Amino acid sequence: MTAAPRRPSRPARSRPRGRPLRLSDPHRRMRVALTVVLVLLVVVGGRLVQLQGLDGPRYATAAEQLRLTTIELQAARGAILDRNGNPLAYSVQARAIFADPEMIASPGRTALAVAPLLGLTPDEIQEKIAVGGRFVYLDRALDPEIAQQVMDLRLPGIGVLDEQRREYPATSTAAQVVGFVDSDNIGLAGVEDSFNDVLTGTPGELVYERGQYGLPIPAATQSRTEAVPGSTVRLTLDQDLQYQVERAIAVANDERGVSTVQMVVLDTRTGQVLAMAGSPGYDAANPGAVPELLGNPTVSNVIEPGSVNKMITFAAALDRGLITPETEMTVPDHLAIPGSTISDAWGHAPVTWTALGVLAESSNVGTVMLARRVGAPSLDEYLRRFGLGTATGIELPAESGGILPPMPEWSGSQTDTIPFGQGISMTVLQMASMYQAVANDGVMVPPRIVEQVIGPDGGVLPQAPAEARRVVSPETAAELQHMLEAVTSDEGTGPLMRIDGYRVAGKTGTAQRPNPDGGGYAGGGYWATFAGFAPADDPRYVIAISIEQPDGSQHGGIIAAPAFTSVMSYLLQDNGVTPSGTQAPEFRFTADDE
Repeated sequence: MTAAPRRPSRPARSRPRGRPLRLSDPHRRMRVALTVVLVLLVVVGGRLVQLQGLDGPRYATAAEQLRLTTIELQAARGAILDRNGNPLAYSVQARAIFADPEMIASPGRTALAVAPLLGLTPDEIQEKIAVGGRFVYLDRALDPEIAQQVMDLRLPGIGVLDEQRREYPATSTAAQVVGFVDSDNIGLAGVEDSFNDVLTGTPGELVYERGQYGLPIPAATQSRTEAVPGSTVRLTLDQDLQYQVERAIAVANDERGVSTVQMVVLDTRTGQVLAMAGSPGYDAANPGAVPELLGNPTVSNVIEPGSVNKMITFAAALDRGLITPETEMTVPDHLAIPGSTISDAWGHAPVTWTALGVLAESSNVGTVMLARRVGAPSLDEYLRRFGLGTATGIELPAESGGILPPMPEWSGSQTDTIPFGQGISMTVLQMASMYQAVANDGVMVPPRIVEQVIGPDGGVLPQAPAEARRVVSPETAAELQHMLEAVTSDEGTGPLMRIDGYRVAGKTGTAQRPNPDGGGYAGGGYWATFAGFAPADDPRYVIAISIEQPDGSQHGGIIAAPAFTSVMSYLLQDNGVTPSGTQAPEFRFTADDE
């Protein structure tokens, strides 16, 4: 057999001489691995140094900030007191229940548990939670006991806050002066509004760390800055007198044809407001019940004063030396003026009255005749001296200055109607202030409602004083006092204003009311007014009244009398004012009187 051919063998590679065979170097591997480990340790260590040493405080602070919660601590709102220290408004401790919707896993179950305690329906609670975010109020101004019952449920995402609740113990009494606050204790009307910054105080702050369920972490970071309470505002009002005024207003409001009544009572010597109110009023504890009645009409609503304004016309004539109370004037019952005719309220043949008689009998024609002697420029000066067209500056919001057109803009008819109180307007507060000046011997002291502000430390905070100013001379004031007392005599228009034992002075008025539907005065009804003071021989108190009558069935001397006499009688007796020691003098009304 022939043998198979053999594959030629490859020549063996020769190993270089002098280099031994090395399959692996464990030492080298160890060094490389060690180097890598060391590099990693350096990197990790450096990062740890950066995180814990260099950036550690920053990250720790950031983490803490995520847990920190800041709550404003509401300052106790200052009280509002009457002149005798009786509380008209004050704050009490209350609680607010809130929710953190993001922490509530089952809104339905939470609502079912909370709703009965808060007096709400589960649907109402769920609607609030559905708003989302991290904070929503569920209920506010709660009694602390109710809030504790809610917190005892230990529901995730439900918390409690301290807050204040405003209380008005007098309810509707003086509500138009005191005002009210909103749910955040911010004043919205009256003194609560005008003195909001003073009453509010300075809020504090609570900062704490919260853990699970939003509850504070015991022994964790916490800081507290206490709130500074608000100041106390003491008013010039007398709560008991205010009640009497509001009761008299309610009685007058029940008269046939009466729609609204307003009254202001001033201290003659100081100008302080002792009481003020208008109908209809409201309950300061529940102002939302009648949101359209939340103002103070005695400072905000204007009226045409009617014959009450005649006093200024006579003041100007007396002060200019144009007349005396005994000056005689022959007065017809009507007088032609540009585009119209002015008439007295009753028809009569020409009468020779004294100036006193013209005022006491309230003759429109005689007043216009006298105003023409005074002249429009002088009359305008005295109207403004008595405060018409300018707000009194009382410490209440939304005060009106009334309407007194600039004299150059007076029409021909206004020149003759303004002297007897038509074609201008004023507030009842302005009306009272006019007569305060006369009763105070010609010196007007602007009316004020705040007696003092007492800081949280008990110190009395300074208030800008009311700057008194002379309006007419003492002699003119004395003559006016005499003439106004004649109004309440048997021959005057206001005999029903008299009070047993005391002499009374004042002026009645009946003014046409512009028709609110437009078209002038026709169909607008009337304002019946009276402004007066007592005792006439030593004036202590001034009262101004306005009664709105859509049907104009009674004039001021009749319909305003019960309200005036009841309040003035209470004032004089409650304050121990000595009865008049003299009888009213005899008055000369006409040339025929002896």
